[in-house]
Amino acid sequence: MPLRVLVILFLVFMERSTSDLCVFRDHITALEGEPYYLKCCLSTDHHHHRNHTVRWSKRYGPNRTVPLSSSERIIFNDDAIEFWPMKMIDEGMYTCTVGRKENQWNITVTKRSEHGCFHPKYLMTKEVEVGKSLSINCTHDYYQTEAYQISLFKDCSPIPGNHKPYIRKNAVLNDAGNYTCIFFLYKNRRSFNVTKTFNVKIKDNTDIMPTLYGNNVNYVQAELGKEKTLNCTALLRDPTGIIYWNEEHDNDTNIYKEKLISSGSNGKLYVSSLLKIKIVKEENLNVWYNCTLASAGVLETIGFFLKKKEGAADVSRHIFIIVLVSSAAFIFLVIMCVIYRIDILLCYRDLIRRDETLTDGKEYDAFVSYLKDCQPDNGDEHKFALEILPEALEKHFGYKLCIFERDIIPGGAIVDDIHSLIKKSRRLIIVLSENYMCDKVRYELESGLHEALVERKIKIILIEFTPISDFTFLPQSLELLKSHRILKWKANKSLSYNSRFWKNLRYLMPAKIAK
Repeated sequence: MPLRVLVILFLVFMERSTSDLCVFRDHITALEGEPYYLKCCLSTDHHHHRNHTVRWSKRYGPNRTVPLSSSERIIFNDDAIEFWPMKMIDEGMYTCTVGRKENQWNITVTKRSEHGCFHPKYLMTKEVEVGKSLSINCTHDYYQTEAYQISLFKDCSPIPGNHKPYIRKNAVLNDAGNYTCIFFLYKNRRSFNVTKTFNVKIKDNTDIMPTLYGNNVNYVQAELGKEKTLNCTALLRDPTGIIYWNEEHDNDTNIYKEKLISSGSNGKLYVSSLLKIKIVKEENLNVWYNCTLASAGVLETIGFFLKKKEGAADVSRHIFIIVLVSSAAFIFLVIMCVIYRIDILLCYRDLIRRDETLTDGKEYDAFVSYLKDCQPDNGDEHKFALEILPEALEKHFGYKLCIFERDIIPGGAIVDDIHSLIKKSRRLIIVLSENYMCDKVRYELESGLHEALVERKIKIILIEFTPISDFTFLPQSLELLKSHRILKWKANKSLSYNSRFWKNLRYLMPAKIAK
């Protein structure tokens, strides 16, 4: 090829490339929030000179023009001015000057749509006939090389099965819509998006030849013992067209066929012929199933080749069962722990041989306070405090109790003795009844409350010996205790040492190694 021809082609290419980057319209619009650029292309000869100076200015009103200077958002890049991003305050008249030549643009900035990925005013229309090639390429003359990622969306949603920034296919009616190319840019430690939206219109031309959808060769995986359906769909102009599968499968009782028809615009039909294999067997694998369209002089065939699916086990089902069983086991374990919490804690105490009584310097594990007046009405209460309670806690569980009638020596100062014995005890057990509060036990209760609330050297255990409907006879200071749980004595139900009453009482008593 002569050198002159090469030079001419090169100049034509440079001129075309430059025209793509340059904007020669006087009035242009930009979208708020997106990067934007203006390319100063006043002449073709200055591209060959690197020493030319480009000056940018903006007009404010009829008589005021201000030179523009570079900033973090507005950047000069060779012959271009870049906005990162464009804002509403950028509206106005811009002038680029090279030597004595200048060019002007009047920029209008439009607010970005809040409910979509594109603005309805910024659409490029593309019309394609049904069955013709539909091609959408996400390219940008200026930002293509700067974009670290380019994505294509249809009606602001990802396109199923398409993860590339372009589409090349035969058009169908459902392809109509708005296709948005999003160019992801990074500048000044921030991310920006530049969008480019195509409004695709599909023309339903009745002259389009009938066609089958899909690839000519399709490899399909199937599981043994399960059903498999092969779908062959065609676009027809009228009902005269037919779709059929190869005849060698017609006598197979394990295979049956089904046809679905839906009407489209302009009298066109969408016909689907389904070939269903009830139970996939070995003889159904590695076999070609051919679907043929015969309509208006068109004879077209696509093939489906059935292959055995690798790893047929339903892993997701097993995982679901494992998760379900594990969740049920965990919930059951939590419920059991809540129900048998006291049993578990007592077992843990015995296992680690925990003992809280070794270094506190106290003599008794508990001081027992009960109604001292022995009358026929409270005889059972005396028996509980003097016989049943010591029998269980002292002889069976190894605790040491202090009981007034048993351990206080007659003739001493009773008040001083009670106060001294309570201070030597780790717990104060109060056997409650309706007649509990009297002068003989009031000091025991007040002394115990003082130790519990003020000195914090004793814990109080309340035992409801007989049912009590109103607890107002007790001091209100009991409510200040962290826990004022009341254990209920239920006569014969609580006698067994394995009953819930004795387990709860042992839990409230100090931890001690049983002897």
